Order: sequence, then C-alpha cells, then structure tokens
Amino acid sequence: MSTSAYILPFDHTSSAKVAEGLDAAELWSLTPQGEKTPKAGTTRTFYNTPPSKVTTVSSLGDGFASKKSEVKREIVRKSVGSAVKVLKSYEGVKEVAVDASADPHAAAVAAHLALYKFTLKTSPPSAFNPNLKESIPDKLSFKPLQESRDWDRGVIYAQAQNLARTLMELPANIMTPTAFTERVKKEFEGIPNVEIIVHDEVWAAQKNMNTFLSVTHGTSEPAKFLEIHYKGAANKDEQPLAFVGKGITFDSGGISLKPGAGMKLMRGDMGGAATVVSSALAIAKLQLPINLVVTTPLTENMPGPSATKPGDIIYAMNGKSVEVDNTDAEGRLVLSDAIYYTATEYKPHTLIDVATLTGAIVIAVGEVYSGVFSTSDELWQQLHAAGEIEYDRFWRMPLDDEFGPQIHSSNADLQNTGGRPGGSCTAALFLKPFAEGIEAKEGEEPALRWAHIDIAGSMEATRTSPYQETGMTGRPVRALVEYVRRLTNA
Repeated sequence: MSTSAYILPFDHTSSAKVAEGLDAAELWSLTPQGEKTPKAGTTRTFYNTPPSKVTTVSSLGDGFASKKSEVKREIVRKSVGSAVKVLKSYEGVKEVAVDASADPHAAAVAAHLALYKFTLKTSPPSAFNPNLKESIPDKLSFKPLQESRDWDRGVIYAQAQNLARTLMELPANIMTPTAFTERVKKEFEGIPNVEIIVHDEVWAAQKNMNTFLSVTHGTSEPAKFLEIHYKGAANKDEQPLAFVGKGITFDSGGISLKPGAGMKLMRGDMGGAATVVSSALAIAKLQLPINLVVTTPLTENMPGPSATKPGDIIYAMNGKSVEVDNTDAEGRLVLSDAIYYTATEYKPHTLIDVATLTGAIVIAVGEVYSGVFSTSDELWQQLHAAGEIEYDRFWRMPLDDEFGPQIHSSNADLQNTGGRPGGSCTAALFLKPFAEGIEAKEGEEPALRWAHIDIAGSMEATRTSPYQETGMTGRPVRALVEYVRRLTNA
C-alpha cells in the first residue's frame, strides 16, 4: 500500500470528478445510505482507491451550496478536519492530497489544525521536545489538488495558531520569560522588515513601569518586556497598529494563592502574549502592507519573601495610584503599564490588547467566544467580521462607567479587583485609563481606537471539534490576522 492518500470533501448535490479515478459521488454511493443526508464531517474511507492509495470522502452535509459564505467555510473546515483525524490514525500514510476546491483557505486551515497534537512523551519521539537536535517532520504533509494563494495563506494562518498553542502548552519550567523571547527571535529569523527588542527589569524601572514590576517581585525568574516592530507599509513612518499581550508565563496567584486543583492550566496564562506574537509572525510572513508594533510584558506571578501583598499601593507609569486588593488579579497590572507605554511611545491609530484576564469571562461566554470590550464601534465591527470569517468568534461585552464604583472606592485611584459582579467588565474598565488617546477632544475624533480581548474562556478547548483537539487553542490568532488582512485590503 502506498504512503499517499486523498481527502475529498463531498457535496451531495454535485457529481464532479476532481481527478482521474477520484469520483466522490460514485465512491459514496458504494456505502450504505440512510434516509437523511449525513452531517458535515461524516467520513467514508476507501482502500486501494485509486490503486495503491487511500481515499477519505468527507460529507459537506445537506444543502451546502445554498449556505452563506461564512457557514460554508466552517463546513469545509469540519469536513477536512474530520478526514485528517481519520488519516492521521493510520500508520504509513505520509502524504495527503486535499481537494480544496470548495474553499482553499478553509481547507488548509483545517488540515493543519486537525493534525496538531501536543505531547512531550518520548515514545514515539515528540516534535515539541525542547532538547531535540534535529526537527521531526509532521506525521502528514498536505498539498492541494489545485494550487492557490488562498491555500498558501491558510497554511500560514494555521501554523501561526499552532505556534501559539505550543507556546501556551509548554510547561512553565520550559517556557520562562527568557525562553519565550528566545523562541520568538528564532521564529522571526530571516523575515524582512522585522526588528525585535528585549528589555529587562532595569529598563522597566527606568520607565516607571511599577505596576508591571510589582508582579515580578515574588519570582526568581527574570522578567522581560518584548517588542516586535514590523514595518510592512510602503511608508515606514506611517502610524502603526499595536497589539499588546499579557505574558504571565505561570500564574500561581502570588500571595493570594490559587487553589492547587487545576493550577497547571496557568502555564497558559501567557496566552495573550502567545497569540499576539504568533499573529505578528503570520502578518510578517504574508508581508501585509501595515506597520505593526507588538509589546508583551513577561513574568511569573509567584509568592515569595519580596512578593507584592494585598493592600499595597503602587504608582503606575501614567502616575495613577493602584491598590492591589488581590495579587491574583495581576494581569491588569502588567497590562496597564504595557498599554500606556505602547500608546504614548508609538502613537498607534489602533491598540488591541489580548489577555487571559478573568474567570468571569468564562462564566459569561464559556469557551465559545472571546470577549471584546471596545471604545470604538467601528473597531468592534471589524473584529466581529474577521472573527465570523474565521469562525474564531468574538462577543461584545459592556464597557460602562456604571461599573466604576466597584474599582474606584479604595484608598487609591484604582483597585485591581471589584468583586464578583461583572468581573470581566471591571477588569476592562481598570485598563481603560491607560489607553491614552481614547478620549476625544472637542470637535475631534479620538486619537486611539482601543479594544481589550479577554480570552480566559477561549484559551482552552475542553471538548474536541472536527479540526481541534482538546488543549490550548491559540485563539484568536486567525481572527487577528484576518482583521489585519481586511484592514489592508490585501
């Protein structure tokens, strides 16, 4: 038997042949038929078809051709992803040709996301082992039956999301702040128009990033502040877009220690940093015509003899006083200085921060959506549209000053928690004063469009989907890249 296989997404109202000896309708007709059209992702696998090869036909469900474009894309992802899950279970299959004619981009995304499975087990050897001397090839390699730029772009989207998944999955003893910056520098090697800068705690202290540094006091791991500058616009001085990502490489809660059960999930508390740097990587690989600044404050949040204590009051980079009511609400502390620094230093037209920020967003929208808080209706609409196209979906949450008394009633200007009611809303409201430029001057538009994306729910998949295994998701990488692609009309 050959090492080659085919994946044929099958529209039950079509009978088109994609290649000699590959007729999905004819193959499907050879199997038992029910009264109803099978659901999208239902598969049938045929051996020695064509001779010496394996072919998996995967249903596109009922009425595929009449569906809306966004729905069709997700159906293609389900169909291709389901077929990949079948084929990757077979030993010996190595090369897979995919009929991507229904949607090349979606097919490429699904194939590469469905193949991904993180493990550090040593038998068989893992490609994720940080001690490897030589890289291990993927179990399957994919190519489309019809070459296209859309397929190639989909591969980059998926690889970027898979990078974010890996950064989030790697345990905190391996993915330290220092290791994170080294990995990012390696990933960007050879890509034009990119500059990477890594700052240390001395630099942060010189910048008066006191809320960021307050989180670093309990750990012996050196904190880092990472910057990625991509200048893809024709005018290298053109006003940039900015991404800011929360980079807590492990969150124990600090003095306000978390319960032990499930704490290992907090290796992924740098999901905001992982997703923004991975999005930047895809944007740079695609050479999208935009200037982009990415910043990520990186540290562990640990208890220790010098750790910040509940009740401590700190003066942030923008001069505001902040009372630390709970050291486990550290994400907003590192983000506040990072947002203010990025907004004032680089004067972006738009700033989007991404963070695994609150358990409250998990209660609100589960793992289905990423929660978005924004001062700009236009920015929200653009993010929402990108999320729908990639099925990497967002839900808009209220950013209302009525929540203010919950975080404005302490001995400082701001308190880093506001109680359980509206917990994700008070966290977003805490960040708002640091997004310098969002307040419009009389007769003018705001200088800055800002959105805060809370991914604490969408960071992990606790149930499988046709093209996603359980584990860290790497969301919202694809939505962010698609947002930038649409913004630049590329």
